[in-house]
Amino acid sequence: MLIKKTQLEGVLIITPETSSGEVFLDERGSFIEAYHESKYKSHDIGIHFVEDDISISRKNVLRGIHVSSKTWKLISCLKGKALYAVVNCDKASEDFGKWESFELNNSNHSSILVPPMHGSSYLALTDITIYYKQSTHYDPKSQFTYRWDEPRFGIKWPIKEPILSPRDASAEFIK
Repeated sequence: MLIKKTQLEGVLIITPETSSGEVFLDERGSFIEAYHESKYKSHDIGIHFVEDDISISRKNVLRGIHVSSKTWKLISCLKGKALYAVVNCDKASEDFGKWESFELNNSNHSSILVPPMHGSSYLALTDITIYYKQSTHYDPKSQFTYRWDEPRFGIKWPIKEPILSPRDASAEFIK
């Protein structure tokens, strides 16, 4: 697997490789090894995942910015195309507010590893299915939400009026 560091500390792009047998393509379709714990450990990624979740969204849905104070996430796009943004939400960090965006789709098979205190947000550029691995079970006490259009972050979304959940629509700006 190929591991690419990003501008954000702890955020990695992980892509399976055809040459190592992690991606197999033939006339029937494809087989992709999405996660292999010992391979991750061999790259010093020793996170133990305890919950897998699937989110299905239609085009123009924007989710987030969702933050967990204790959960690592490994995110992949199984269907469609999404613009995925990660932002450092640790107010104690000198990198607070720094963000980066990535395209996830069902063709590149890449996953994004997101550490705790980093916000996750994505826009469905098409109808999408997103697959999450999480290192902790959902705990609302460790979760908080920032607005998708928080001016202190300045994330550049290619949409002015996304479809939002009530939670995301009512999120407050940073004070």
